Amino acid sequence: MSAIAERLLPWFDLHGRKHLPWQQDVDGYRVWLSEIMLQQTQVATVVGYFERFVASFPDANALADAELDAVLQHWAGLGYYARARNLHRAAIQVRDQHDGRFPDQLDDLLALPGVGRSTAGAILSLAFGQRAPILDGNVKRVLARLYRVEGWPGRSATLKQLWQLADEQTPTGRCGAYNQAMMDLGATLCRRANPDCAVCPLTDICQARSHGDQADFPRSKPKKPRPLKKTWMILCRAGDSVLMQRRPPVGIWGGLYSLPELADLDQLEAWQQNHLGRTASPQVVEENRLLHRFTHFDLEIALVGLELTEVPARDLVAEDAGYAWVPTGRVADCATPTPVNRILREEL
Repeated sequence: MSAIAERLLPWFDLHGRKHLPWQQDVDGYRVWLSEIMLQQTQVATVVGYFERFVASFPDANALADAELDAVLQHWAGLGYYARARNLHRAAIQVRDQHDGRFPDQLDDLLALPGVGRSTAGAILSLAFGQRAPILDGNVKRVLARLYRVEGWPGRSATLKQLWQLADEQTPTGRCGAYNQAMMDLGATLCRRANPDCAVCPLTDICQARSHGDQADFPRSKPKKPRPLKKTWMILCRAGDSVLMQRRPPVGIWGGLYSLPELADLDQLEAWQQNHLGRTASPQVVEENRLLHRFTHFDLEIALVGLELTEVPARDLVAEDAGYAWVPTGRVADCATPTPVNRILREEL
């Protein structure tokens, strides 16, 4: 057994997390779903989403048979919506190629949309008891400190080194418990800020701890200025309906319903003529409505409001793919991005 495993497993038996919802009735589907949800998202946030998701889609077949809109609606608020689209595509693949049974072979798992090497390793070890290393964000941090790994983990050379260490230290026996323990250690003690080294079971073999520079690992990504983008969103109401637009299936907020957007307010009059067949005076203009932070840039959303007495007789919107007049009472049924949801709740 590796030096890490012989220290970590007894700690896990006493202190590891064992009562999270995806740790009950464990199978490949539940482990897969939790691993996808936990990417870039805190455990406390995921718990409620996971429970609601499996209540509606208890297995891969149920998820595959669902409409994408329903999947996106259950995902709304978790962000990184490509994960939800990939979940749906992968479930269809499991249904059609594996008779609805989650695969237990590495190549089959890696063939699923959105499943990488670490997610596949988690599924194999946690659900099927197979020896397979993992390397999520928590494990990268633990290994980077244990071995004082130089370089930002996003660099291919650094990532290769971390994978080699992860593979070397992963035991043959109790691999699932070991992988869960590594994730738990990173989440609870070997935190990004203020690691609790005094009670860490690996403190006596941690190279960063011995040098007193554990806060410096893993190395940070070289900083670049965060781009700021701006968009105008149009809140157009006609009677008891609001104009919504379904975004393209790929890209930011792919497949979700949002408000129509303009890059510049000077385009508003032409947009109205093209899509409404008439011009209404803007009633609300807020140039700093809210700021939404994405991973790689900030989006400043400005809001302009249009009020029509009724849907135009010649509904040009109906001729445009993606546009729809939605009754205000049904807006909540649409899967919308978090900032758009906030605007609609406050304005309607």
